[in-house]
Amino acid sequence: MDETLRGQEVAYQFGGKGGNQAIAAAKAGAPVNFAGRIGADAAGESMLKKLETAGVDVSQLQRGLGSSGMSVAIATEGGDYGAVIVSAENHAFDMSEFKIPSNCSMVLLQNEMARGAFAAFANAARAKGAQVLWNAAPAKEIPTADFALVDTLIVNRLEAADLIGHEHNGLSPAATLAKLAELAPDAEIILTMGGDGAAFSASGKPCEVQKAYSVDVISTHGAGDVFVGTYAASRLRGLSLSEAVSAGQKAASNHVSQSR
Repeated sequence: MDETLRGQEVAYQFGGKGGNQAIAAAKAGAPVNFAGRIGADAAGESMLKKLETAGVDVSQLQRGLGSSGMSVAIATEGGDYGAVIVSAENHAFDMSEFKIPSNCSMVLLQNEMARGAFAAFANAARAKGAQVLWNAAPAKEIPTADFALVDTLIVNRLEAADLIGHEHNGLSPAATLAKLAELAPDAEIILTMGGDGAAFSASGKPCEVQKAYSVDVISTHGAGDVFVGTYAASRLRGLSLSEAVSAGQKAASNHVSQSR
């Protein structure tokens, strides 16, 4: 942490995970109502306009007086990246002002929210009969009881290791899914593996693995969010688990091969 490195360039882009996934789902044809909280700053205004331009319903996007959340992503020349996030106003989301739309059939959640907010959102969704899709990212300590609220769990390999223990690094996709199923036995589980494709299974069914599409990678930043949003929209259209995973992989491969 005491070393300063010189970078090549800087770019300012729309984010967090929820916003990225909302836009990906909207681009894939799903009607999307976005719940979150932005600050009273230029970043918040930019986020609002980006969501509106993508056709996302922002009627439940709250405004606070503090700073909007942000992340700093560090990308390598090879296209890989890591990031630090600051949730800021998003951690102050007021559940008392939130209502699940009457026509909602699916709620997509991430971990960029305050502790306890996941269970509140998920329980509200289940009370309306909506499916709960959970992209358990970024990785953090998660109460065991939360897994019982999930219909679909989506993680990458690092997030999977954080959930099942890093002593299980190096397990096969099938073995990793089996360990995740111990946490969420009733859920469909998807393990995204970047250039190695995606593995998935439903309760009581064997693991399936789909190869990734072959593309020239410019940057992997945001690829997981594009996969998740497209997957969710595809399931809403009635596609099967396998078909929706394929659609998500196709959208993600297009994303990583484009300059931004």
